[in-house]
Amino acid sequence: MFPLVYFVRHGETDWNAELRFQGQADIDINVHGRGQARENGRTLAGLIEEPARFGFVASPLRRTRETMELIRAGMALDPRAYRTDVRLLEVHFGDWQGFTAAEIEARTPGSTAERERDKWDFLPPGENAESYAVLARRVRSWLAELTGDTVCVTHGGVIRCIFMLTGAAGRDEAAAMTVPQDRVLRLDQDRLEWL
Repeated sequence: MFPLVYFVRHGETDWNAELRFQGQADIDINVHGRGQARENGRTLAGLIEEPARFGFVASPLRRTRETMELIRAGMALDPRAYRTDVRLLEVHFGDWQGFTAAEIEARTPGSTAERERDKWDFLPPGENAESYAVLARRVRSWLAELTGDTVCVTHGGVIRCIFMLTGAAGRDEAAAMTVPQDRVLRLDQDRLEWL
């Protein structure tokens, strides 16, 4: 059984809006994303009565750190008093990072269809590329070390892995799910719920 965890996906970036594979490229959130982060901060302020008993952790990328800092400010907390963990980085999309599916398809016809056939295990081309299966090993390690209630700001791929690792979704369903940027996900005693 896991401690209480509130997950938030980082606010929208311009690359999200353009449907570009972002992966571990270090992209900032945009104006809309900042609004999403502030709203998620207000939501969490209403849910957490004693924030001092929570740990706060984010992926080390700029988009997750800025989201966390806006959330903490919205909770009347020191914006920078949180830690980062590299295991919460987004899945690495290798040579696909920075490109849309249409651009990738134009360069390498059939490659996006190959990914759709098995999104969980698909490995994009390029150095450092990961599949969701590889990402899930990183996330499993992080989850196994959780000992206290936590607020976590991370990425869509990590949240997909959380659904699979907790048994809330099978691998195919998890890989295909949409992960909103304007909602909070609560993990409470092995149960996941979007708030």
